[in-house]
Amino acid sequence: MGDAAITFFENIRVRTDLRPGDLGHILTQHGLLYAQECDYDHTFEGYVAETMMHFAHSFDPVRERVWIVEANETMVGSIGIVGQSAVQARLRWFLLDPSVRGIGLGKWLMTQALDFARMHGYTSVLLSTVGELTPAVRLYESAGFALVSEQKIKMWGQEITEQFYELRW
Repeated sequence: MGDAAITFFENIRVRTDLRPGDLGHILTQHGLLYAQECDYDHTFEGYVAETMMHFAHSFDPVRERVWIVEANETMVGSIGIVGQSAVQARLRWFLLDPSVRGIGLGKWLMTQALDFARMHGYTSVLLSTVGELTPAVRLYESAGFALVSEQKIKMWGQEITEQFYELRW
């Protein structure tokens, strides 16, 4: 399915070919990292698992893609573009391990994902996030995403500000 791996730095590779175990590893990374950094409980992992199950069952390799980030052959991040409709995509599973943050990789991944969405006929991209994740929110806004709605709710064992963003072109 995808392009050859791209070397970002000498020890960081980004690939787009989905392999057995990749989705499970992305799920595990989300569960562990968000528990550590945000104190989210097991229900967050269930939420991510639900989105992955739907993706795995309906995956369209022509119009959908997951980028897998590996450092020294260990998965350390991901981002995905998933079709929402014929003209709308959803940005999913954007995560970077702290060991690879701060080097421009997040911005580069965002650019790759949005360029892919544009090239494959989507006219907008949606994403949901949590307002308390300030660095992520800044990255989304710098990429052109606009806040569509937000609400304070109790979810994943925390009081959070659930936010929905959209980017149109």
